[in-house]
Amino acid sequence: MKVPLSWLKDFIDINIPIEDLARRLTMAGLEVEEIRFVGLPLPGSAAGEVGGSQRQETKIAGIEWDPEKIVVGAIQEVLPHPHADRLVLCRLSDGQQEHIVLTGAPNLFPYKGQGPLPSPIKVAYAKEGSRLYDGHQPGQVLVMLNRAKIRGVDSYSMACSEKELGISDEHEGVIILDEEAPVGMPLADYMGDAVLDIALTPNIARDASILGVAREISALTGQPLRFPDLDITMTGGPIDGRVDIHIEDPPLNPRFVLGLIEDVEIKPSPYEIQRRLRLAGMRPINNVVDATNYAMLELGEPLHAFDYDVLVERAGGKAPTIITRRAAPGERLITLDGIERRLDDFTVLVCDTAGPLSIAGVIGGSESEVSEKTRNVLLEGAAWNYINIRRTLTAQRISSEAGYRFSRGVHPAMAERGVQRGLEWMHRWTGGRIAQGVVDNYPLPPIDPTVSFSPADVRRWLGISLQKDEIADILRRLEFGIRIEGENFLAKTPDHRLDIGEGAVGMADLMEEIARIYGYDRIPATRLADELPVQRSNPSFEHEERIRDILVNLGLQEVITYRITSAEDEQRLTQTIGSGAAGDSLTSEKAYIHVANPLSSENTVLRQSLLASVLDVAERNTRYRDRQALFEIGKVFLPMPANDLPEEPRMIAIVMIGPRSLQTWQESDQSPMDFYDLKGVIEGILDHLHVQGASFEPADIPAFHPGRCARLVLNGETIGTFGELHPLIQENYELPSYPILAGELALEGLVPLIPRHYEIRPLPVFPPVIEDLALVVEEDIPAARVEQAIREAGGALVSEVGLFDVYRGGQAGQGRKSLAYRLTYQPSDRTLTDQEVAILRQRIVHHLESVLGARLRN
Repeated sequence: MKVPLSWLKDFIDINIPIEDLARRLTMAGLEVEEIRFVGLPLPGSAAGEVGGSQRQETKIAGIEWDPEKIVVGAIQEVLPHPHADRLVLCRLSDGQQEHIVLTGAPNLFPYKGQGPLPSPIKVAYAKEGSRLYDGHQPGQVLVMLNRAKIRGVDSYSMACSEKELGISDEHEGVIILDEEAPVGMPLADYMGDAVLDIALTPNIARDASILGVAREISALTGQPLRFPDLDITMTGGPIDGRVDIHIEDPPLNPRFVLGLIEDVEIKPSPYEIQRRLRLAGMRPINNVVDATNYAMLELGEPLHAFDYDVLVERAGGKAPTIITRRAAPGERLITLDGIERRLDDFTVLVCDTAGPLSIAGVIGGSESEVSEKTRNVLLEGAAWNYINIRRTLTAQRISSEAGYRFSRGVHPAMAERGVQRGLEWMHRWTGGRIAQGVVDNYPLPPIDPTVSFSPADVRRWLGISLQKDEIADILRRLEFGIRIEGENFLAKTPDHRLDIGEGAVGMADLMEEIARIYGYDRIPATRLADELPVQRSNPSFEHEERIRDILVNLGLQEVITYRITSAEDEQRLTQTIGSGAAGDSLTSEKAYIHVANPLSSENTVLRQSLLASVLDVAERNTRYRDRQALFEIGKVFLPMPANDLPEEPRMIAIVMIGPRSLQTWQESDQSPMDFYDLKGVIEGILDHLHVQGASFEPADIPAFHPGRCARLVLNGETIGTFGELHPLIQENYELPSYPILAGELALEGLVPLIPRHYEIRPLPVFPPVIEDLALVVEEDIPAARVEQAIREAGGALVSEVGLFDVYRGGQAGQGRKSLAYRLTYQPSDRTLTDQEVAILRQRIVHHLESVLGARLRN
């Protein structure tokens, strides 16, 4: 928020240097990012110096107006240029002497050739040697005003635009000051200013106004606050019977206030008001619209002005009824920015009996806007549900000053005050008559919390000892109502704040307020004095970290993705091209947990597949490298039909793409990774965790390639599935032509099987006996089952079993296959004899024949 210093001084006296003020505001939570000087001397600079510096992390920038050279001037007459139609010559007085000033400002052309003006035009006048910004170059380019001859006329001074003085980027015409501007006064004395650019966090959005910042300064410095005068003069007829209000949904619109002003004259606002609005970052439009914006920036209550006569016409000549309601299906509205907007069913509208007038709390409609023909203005001030406003802003992809404030919470008490202030400014600047009274529909007044706490709570929360009167003084300066009952304070929240909670939350909020105003920098750093909590392990977290380390050591890289996604994005993992609704049972819209207030249309639901998230990352990374080995450990969110809250199991997702090795100057394996590379990673996890009894079984999952997919089974439970993505699924992603290896494991199913203790055996000291065994078995018998049978027969004497060859062909027979294993026999206490090896081999072969019907291959 941009806060002009001159505007602040309307509400509070500031007796400390502006840099010190910025530091104190920053320490209180209102971070002053920049101080921009507009005409006033820059701290520590020579006269006229323009530039910037960095002091205490607050940027200092701006321009100084030389008080001897830049003054208020008065144009007495506008004469035609003798040699140029697009230039004029102005006879101008600087309070000491007259000058002929050459200019091409279009807003002076209407006065050309009229002779001496009945009332001088007051302007910002720069003499020869002045340092200004170049009004004809982009950005801020500093130039020196030197004497020159232009089209035969000597030019040595100028009437300035706002851009040349650093007020705004406006350069189409010269500044025309208000009539009371004193001729000859240094312009810096008349309208020099400094602008504090404050970054407001959402928890202090109550300070998104000049009065709000002045409140903070008053609390920090002890200077008394001057509140705006809300006692307005109402000379018009009564408002009763001229407009009515109907609120359909009070939780979305707890208050709605209307005021009326008649016989207004639409014209530009006084220049001082235009200047303040521009310094605050807003564009002046006309005196009525400017009054709504000016009052909003003053008090923090957004206002909206309607052309009252248009509303009467829409009501068929009767008194209009203003209605607030949700949008009907298919309803549309053309807003002030000229865009026809399709309205969502949750959007709250301000309507009359003929239809919508504006999007509540966000932007007005074009049909009832104030125009040059407007003579009677109906002024709205209201309160809106901030969550609904946020949702509307996101859905409509719109940003507005009103939406900024309402989306962070504006107290309903501010509605009437804002209307009164807005009507007063309209009365002053338009000459209109304010109708007597306001129409106020207030169905849902909020309860301003009263929080109880004691000085002992302050000591415990903040680590400082404050006296009762110190605590009470701090909170009273923040406008809390304080009552002391024994050792306890009862603090009543002021009616401009919505950020103070009840109970323990409210106490925490008050501790923050006391700390802010006392000064964070004054709170001493102390060691922890409380008793340390009992140290307990967190096995679930420890196992997760251990698995993360294992995967990194296996050569994979961790990624972290958003838990919020879109159903369409996840459906890419289940829906084949041209198959329509394939996989809808898993990823239908109704099955998802929807985000109540999504930040964008691409992030609307909580994810149900961690693998889909990692594939999205892999897809983006393919533009940088072909080889990827990624993993993520995180939660997915599965709806529970009998529960409002979802189940949140933790999963492990793995994606591997590309060659086995990165290409280097040395020879490396550039063949693509396949199913067994991914299987090896999963086996590596199990080995490092010492999980026993795992088996891999064929699986038939639509998202995976047939015959290249398996499930991991432990203790009869499926822990996860993995394999190569189906080619049709792969087409849904912009991925390279390599096989896409992907898998997802249930962390919750794996962790309970990790043993707390496991057996450690010493390294063998006796030599092993290694022999190969080729077996012919039925085609449908898995190799893992054969290995299991070998270990059953060999017992502890068989230390290793490795499959090294699979053969199918004429010698194996129809419907059969040959599996060749390398067996290692190695007891821990001796070297086996040839006879013992022969007996062991015979026992294994016999067991395989009896259990699996296997036979030795000839």
